Amino acid sequence: MSSADLANLSDKLMLSTVVLYIVAMVAYAADLGFGRRRRAAVEAPAEARVLVGTDGEPVADAPPSGPQDAPAERPKADWVRLAVLLNVLGWGAHLGVLVSRGLAADRWPWANMYEFLTAIAFAAVTAYLVVLWRYKARFLGAFVMLAAVVALGVANIWLYNSVGPVVPALNSYWIAIHVTAAIIATGSFTVAGASTILYVLKARQEAKIAAAGGPAPSEDDAGFLARVPSSEALDRLALRVTMFAFPIWTAAIIMGAIWADEAWGRYWGWDPKEIWSFVTWIIYAAYLHARATAGWKGRKAAILSLVAFAALLFNFFGVNYMFSGLHSYA
Repeated sequence: MSSADLANLSDKLMLSTVVLYIVAMVAYAADLGFGRRRRAAVEAPAEARVLVGTDGEPVADAPPSGPQDAPAERPKADWVRLAVLLNVLGWGAHLGVLVSRGLAADRWPWANMYEFLTAIAFAAVTAYLVVLWRYKARFLGAFVMLAAVVALGVANIWLYNSVGPVVPALNSYWIAIHVTAAIIATGSFTVAGASTILYVLKARQEAKIAAAGGPAPSEDDAGFLARVPSSEALDRLALRVTMFAFPIWTAAIIMGAIWADEAWGRYWGWDPKEIWSFVTWIIYAAYLHARATAGWKGRKAAILSLVAFAALLFNFFGVNYMFSGLHSYA
């Protein structure tokens, strides 16, 4: 295939990716909103049944018989399976976007803002699929899919660039090392940020329930938050993903300094991108340090994590459009 054909294939795969992610997001949201509620309605009567033996002692109840329970379980499983299937298909199309564009340009496909944001969205979806496989965290699916759809929408509407050569400073093998590390870390931090936002919402709901002193509201009254894990579980998940992403972000900064010495003759020049990458690193380091040494967890740690995530977003969007510097070619 010619470069033009590969570039056209990349654009078509992008459309397929967005459509698949949107439908997957809807399926994840349907599971979050209805899947467990239907199961609870079925399981509640089964849990209430207790058999009594001839000596008056309770004995284990036998599994419910009859086909009446099977149809009610199927909607939950179908929503999840559909969401994950579409998610994986979208991930495959997304990978095709990057591969075909890289082949069309004969270089690594993250040399401008369109390609960089596309790659970050891919890294975020990849990180989510790993978390889904490792921790069964399907409750994050709708939120990660929403972030990916918004990112790809921004990339295609406002940041799109045709396939072309790069400036000499980017024509280096370091783009495959430094930028790749930054992409992986940013995608992982996005998943941690989604978990932290859910933690804040869940912790607020739990605090209101505790202050009221009454029974927990039903799922109909509590909304989707009744169908996500406890705030403690969300807090731990955010910490684990951040612990994975932070060393990669550290390596990206170090390798960026080495690349800067080769390209511009100095390791550090207080360029706006360099400054805000370092600021982001400091805040995430403070978050991990506070949790490890001062025992921070919960609300205080969540606030620091969200501040770090805000700095990360500003480093990507704000710095590139509000300041001029050596990284302005992106």
